[in-house]
Amino acid sequence: MQVGVLEDEVVRLEPLRLEHVGPLLTAATEDRATFGLAPVPGDRAGMQAYVEAALDDARARRAAPFAIVRKDRGVVAGATRLMNLEWWTWPRGPILVVGEPRRRDAGDPPDVAEIGHVWLAASAQRTAINTAACVLLMRHAFETWVVHRLVLKTDARNQRSRDAIGRLGGVFEGVLRAHQPAADGIIRDTAMFSITRTEWPAVQARLGLVPGGGPA
Repeated sequence: MQVGVLEDEVVRLEPLRLEHVGPLLTAATEDRATFGLAPVPGDRAGMQAYVEAALDDARARRAAPFAIVRKDRGVVAGATRLMNLEWWTWPRGPILVVGEPRRRDAGDPPDVAEIGHVWLAASAQRTAINTAACVLLMRHAFETWVVHRLVLKTDARNQRSRDAIGRLGGVFEGVLRAHQPAADGIIRDTAMFSITRTEWPAVQARLGLVPGGGPA
């Protein structure tokens, strides 16, 4: 899925390219101990495969992957993406939802998206970078694509990530048991969160955002 550069005063989200392999590896090897449950490649071959797989997903319109550039240092600090894109099939009868079905002249945007594959270098963790990157993706999902639902999920054991999703406005939906393989080799339970299109104005207000712009 093609999306251009997204940026604010803190970060610039650059559409992922093969040229990002080296800078991403530098970020990923800054301090491996900080990743915990996040499956982040730690060598050149692994990062190359990671980026190539993300680009395959982009070409197939399954995802829009980005490298996160921190503006204060001008370096790549991690990665993120809009992924698991869904296009609904609407019933043939009357559709009672404003803006539906999706307009092809708007690029046939998805109905559902997920923010995922988020990781940051050790020096970028516990800073404003993650929030800034997520807000940019949330804005694109709700204001450009006009999705009905934005999904955020994490390993159920990762309380730090769960708390961060909650601060962003994600509503806890429950836990999917034995959902998928985890980075540490077990089968993990996954904590599911979402934000709906109707909730987005309240989330904006909670985060102190001006509709269609940056912080208030």
